[in-house]
Amino acid sequence: QVQLVESGGGLVQAGGSLRLSCAASGRTFSNYHMGWFRQAPGKEREFVAAISSSGGDTYYKDSLKGRFTISRDNAKNSVYLQMNSLKSEDTAVYYCAAGIRIATVRTFPDYWGQGTQVTVSS
Repeated sequence: QVQLVESGGGLVQAGGSLRLSCAASGRTFSNYHMGWFRQAPGKEREFVAAISSSGGDTYYKDSLKGRFTISRDNAKNSVYLQMNSLKSEDTAVYYCAAGIRIATVRTFPDYWGQGTQVTVSS
């Protein structure tokens, strides 16, 4: 089992920035590919970004490229999501996820965190 705990969410004005963190425990973190998803009110959960186990490859939802950056620190068992130039449509619950396969971490991860709320005021 992998336990994932997100932090860093909150209320921010449009145009501002937030950095989400996700702390992992339970298994060897460096074996897992990691991802971020989000779910806005009334909408389905959607993929945001993913990073390979080594950190060498990153993937993004096309519309978020250039504003969001995913990174990881395997020594700290943590993955991060830097979000810049935030817009009201970025308001959502953001979930950290882990998967053993890079092909599925962007669609059906093996493990999920409990989520952290991000609210962008316009």
